[in-house]
Amino acid sequence: MGNLIVIKDLWKVYDVGGQKIEALRSVNLEIEKGSFISIVGHSGSGKTTLLSIIGGLTEPTKGTVYIDNTDIWKLNDSNLSTVRNERFGFIFQFASLIPTLRTIDNVVLPVIFKKKGNRKEIYDYAEEILSAMGMSDKMNSFPSELSGGQQRRVAIARAFINKPSIIIADEPTGDLDAETESEVMDFFSDANEKDQITFLLVTHSLELAAMTDKIYKMKDGVFSE
Repeated sequence: MGNLIVIKDLWKVYDVGGQKIEALRSVNLEIEKGSFISIVGHSGSGKTTLLSIIGGLTEPTKGTVYIDNTDIWKLNDSNLSTVRNERFGFIFQFASLIPTLRTIDNVVLPVIFKKKGNRKEIYDYAEEILSAMGMSDKMNSFPSELSGGQQRRVAIARAFINKPSIIIADEPTGDLDAETESEVMDFFSDANEKDQITFLLVTHSLELAAMTDKIYKMKDGVFSE
C-alpha cells in the first residue's frame, strides 16, 4: 500500500536551565497508509513529543518527517498549517472545548470558517459523528452541562470533522469508562477499516494497545524492544 509517514533521524532536544534534555534521539519510523499503530511508554519517554512533531505542532531539532513524500518541516507556516488542517485530526489528553459554544458548534469549529464547504453539509456530518459517539441528545448542550466522558466524546467527534487521513490520538480514552472506551475503539477500528484512516495512538494501557495492529515501545526518546 505504500508508506504514508516516513520519519528519518528525528531528534528533539530541549534546553532546560542550560541542561540539554533529549526528548527524542534519532528516531526512525515508517507507517503505511491505513495502519493502526500504538506507542506505549512511561511518562517522559518521548511518545507525545513524537506525535506532536509528526502532526506539525512541534518543530524537531533535527531530522525529517515525510507525509506523502512531502517533508513537512521544510514547508512555510501557511503550507504547514494547511497540511495540519486538511490531513490530521487531533485528539489530545484534554477535551479543550470552547465553553460558550454548543456541542455541535465545538465539533464544526475546525472547518466552519473554511471558504470551501457547505455549511448544512458540515453540520449534518457533525450530527452523524456525534450520533455515532452516542451524543445525539446532547447536540445543543454546552460543555458545562456535559460530564468529563461526554466532553471527551465531543473532542473525539471534532477530530473527525475534517475527514482526515491521519488521526493523532494522545490518551484518547482517558476520561471514559470501560464500556465507552470499548465503543470508541470500535468506532476507531471502523474508521480505520472503512475509510483507511491511519491511526497513531499514544496510550499507557497495554490492553488498549493490544487492540491495534502494531505496538511500538518508547523509552528515553528511542524505540525499545
